[in-house]
Amino acid sequence: MPLRTVISGASSGLGLALALHYLERGATVAAFARRGDVLQALAAKFPGQVFYYALDVRDSQALQNAADDFIAHAGTPDVVIANAGVSIGTLTEFAEDIDAFQQVMDINVLGMVKTFQPFLAAMREAKSGTLVGIASVAGFRGLPGASAYCASKAAAISYLESLRVELHGSNVKVVTICPGYITTPMTAHNPYSMPFILDADEAAKRMVRAIERQTTFTVIPWQMGLIGHVLKYLPNFIYDRVFVNAPRKPRVNG
Repeated sequence: MPLRTVISGASSGLGLALALHYLERGATVAAFARRGDVLQALAAKFPGQVFYYALDVRDSQALQNAADDFIAHAGTPDVVIANAGVSIGTLTEFAEDIDAFQQVMDINVLGMVKTFQPFLAAMREAKSGTLVGIASVAGFRGLPGASAYCASKAAAISYLESLRVELHGSNVKVVTICPGYITTPMTAHNPYSMPFILDADEAAKRMVRAIERQTTFTVIPWQMGLIGHVLKYLPNFIYDRVFVNAPRKPRVNG
């Protein structure tokens, strides 16, 4: 039986690649994103397979309405992927960056919570399903100029672990995926080298395999997992010296 899959941030980059991967395998997909025109085109390409909802993951009522509609028409989802995210260069010393901090935390952390919450009761009742959170290796250590993004991904990793333990015994699984660099609009203007970068389609394929295996925690590609592990345990005095002059993502207000 084809999977019923929910994906946020499904209009571009990794989210779109994931949606296409599932749709090409015959899945029914609930696609969430702010760009309704792209979602409409996706639905036209895969008639009868796409339920699309133009919404912002910061809007809990819109997500609840979408979840209610999808469950009513397609049933309880087998997989819910909280993928929507933003990356903005930020510096604490600038008051004008506070709004950017708020935006990043609201979308990357609370947006994940708001994406999962409307489906959880139905998945518990069905005693099946997988919740997938797209975090990042950026959550392993704080990078200069990316404090909001790193903090949001660190929070996402901890949140997903808490959720996994909370759901122990329910048969609802939680999968944490920490990508390295992926060729998407989010990384298009990064002013630094991006080792082991993957195109979005290849990253999506690897992620789907991890979801199918119900791997509780994985880094994609694995090489970035090794780098992340080393950095995570690097003594602070060494880490600080290595990264103090690292290239930084441009600030929106910079």
